[in-house]
Amino acid sequence: MKLLLRIVLVLVVAVALLATGVYAWASASSSRTLNRTIEVHEVDFPIPFPLEADEIAELGLSPAEAEALAHERAVERGRHLVHARYPCGDCHGDDYGGGVMVDAFPIGTLLGPNLTSGRGSVVLDYTPADWSRIVRHGVRKDGRPAVMPSEDFLRMSDQELSDIVAYIESLPPVDNELRAVKLGPLGRILMATGEIKLSVDLIESHDAPHPVYPPPTEVSVEFGQHLGGVCVGCHGMEMTGGKIAGGDPAWVPASNLTPHAEGLAGWSYEDFVAAMRDARRPDGSEIRVPMTFVQPYAQQMTEVEMQALWTYLQSLPPQPTPR
Repeated sequence: MKLLLRIVLVLVVAVALLATGVYAWASASSSRTLNRTIEVHEVDFPIPFPLEADEIAELGLSPAEAEALAHERAVERGRHLVHARYPCGDCHGDDYGGGVMVDAFPIGTLLGPNLTSGRGSVVLDYTPADWSRIVRHGVRKDGRPAVMPSEDFLRMSDQELSDIVAYIESLPPVDNELRAVKLGPLGRILMATGEIKLSVDLIESHDAPHPVYPPPTEVSVEFGQHLGGVCVGCHGMEMTGGKIAGGDPAWVPASNLTPHAEGLAGWSYEDFVAAMRDARRPDGSEIRVPMTFVQPYAQQMTEVEMQALWTYLQSLPPQPTPR
């Protein structure tokens, strides 16, 4: 009996030492990942984008009137972008004063920072280059990687980012000082083993130029592909779906969006709209998280935007879901 107890004790100690070693390794590895310095190209653009000289002349506007109208239009465009295309409020809160991305032990606490001009804001001294670096590359002002899904915003044009910034800057200030990113033991292990990936590592190039303007707003493959940029974080660059890199381990795999038998083959446009806006498949079954997060945004998309996205997805080569 004493021998058995000794064996059990030795095993318990060995497991404890192994767990301690794994946690120490994961802590060091995740810390290195979060504290790297990433080089990103510098960009610049006006906020807001000014009116064209021909329009200013045609409307007979003074410089002050032209500036005011440009700002008004930018804010309206930005309002539509964040309510129909880019889910900024999911992480930063409805008032953009900060929100919760993840707050669950043992994964950790990841809070979307305060983007308003109130106390606790992280963007008070941001330049256009800083906005581009964090939004389209997932890199903080100090060069360290951020926990932000920037792969979804890589195709965002300079004008769209400018419009979003103009809209955010028009919002009331919110005083809200948030805690920094804090990974729990499971979060550290998941990051160390590559199960949680940062967008900075999913983006192939941090030097590739961004479009200045978005494609024309029309039912076209080009415009649909532009809109589909926000889908790549879950569905992949080729829209073939599968396991969601860096997502909640409880999330179901992303669906295949190509016209393959495993994807949207046999779907009609009406089926697609019902899936996007009502979270319902053609067979009547409900679509689950995280696709349900898209529903309120899809409900704000215009008919042209919805048709363009469908046109793009239908133009993709049919491919199976990766295993």
